[in-house]
Amino acid sequence: MSEIVKVEHLKKYFPVQKSFLEQLFARKMSYVKAVDDITFSVKRGEIFTLAGESGCGKTTTGRLIIRLLEPTVGEIYFNGADITKLKGEKLRLLRRKMQIIFQDPYASLNPRMKIVDAVGHPLEIHDLAKGKEKKEIVLEVLEKVGLTPPEQFTNLHPHQLSGGQRQRVALARSIIFNPEFIVADEPVSMIDVSLRTALIDLMLNLRKDLGLTYLFITHDLAVAKYISDRIAIMYLGKIVEMSNKESLFLNPMHPYTQALLSAIPIPNPERKRKRIELTGEVPSAINIPQGCRFHSRCPYKRDECSKKEPRITEVEKEHFVACHFIKS
Repeated sequence: MSEIVKVEHLKKYFPVQKSFLEQLFARKMSYVKAVDDITFSVKRGEIFTLAGESGCGKTTTGRLIIRLLEPTVGEIYFNGADITKLKGEKLRLLRRKMQIIFQDPYASLNPRMKIVDAVGHPLEIHDLAKGKEKKEIVLEVLEKVGLTPPEQFTNLHPHQLSGGQRQRVALARSIIFNPEFIVADEPVSMIDVSLRTALIDLMLNLRKDLGLTYLFITHDLAVAKYISDRIAIMYLGKIVEMSNKESLFLNPMHPYTQALLSAIPIPNPERKRKRIELTGEVPSAINIPQGCRFHSRCPYKRDECSKKEPRITEVEKEHFVACHFIKS
């Protein structure tokens, strides 16, 4: 299976805003290291998931790949071509092939726009369709995402829809160009639990029908288990474990992954899972601790962990872990 997206040594540092006096006496600039040297690839047709706690860099990674943010360092490849520094018309044309679904559909949809315009506006921006032709395409796309009959939705505004319907509108807008790759940033976290499975199943069906590839971003490993082909676990801007779904859930190797999985509820009361409690707070992304950035919360830490940062290595076939004490 060929690679559709590949990132190499990707970093994104945000400068910390300081007051005038702080700037005057500060010896050097401070940065939030949101994404700090990650490398991975997404295979065509798969669902690759980035998972981890809030603030670990998942969303920033997605926005870097889709070129909504400029990387500090690193390369981004799409279909083998380096898109890291694309600008102007070339970047505009790339938007047709790479789209994003934002976490909050109400915030990402213009409240003053009717649904027909919210979904069809990208067609006008790219001079692909207007008027009656645009409306016909919008009706077709709304039907694909399960908003039927579509004629009942075109003249409504976002506030007149439920949360699940708004997210379907956001999904419709993302597929209006028939893209190859979609970043789905926590697409089900803002909707009712009872509707999440239906929306995920819709995304799976669209992948099959339209030949889509997803970068799926979530903090919920139960959702990741349901939808993913491969999963990368992020912590404080780094990927600490990456493998196919089966290997990750059957044989989690990194202590952070083990802790996350231990928190997933088990429906069967007869099966018991030992909960791994993490102590302490997540360190600041401005002042990242020396050595392994997870060592301050790790229940298995040793002296080496606070001195040397582990490199992510392949310990089993296509199973990568960043830990000093996991051996291949």
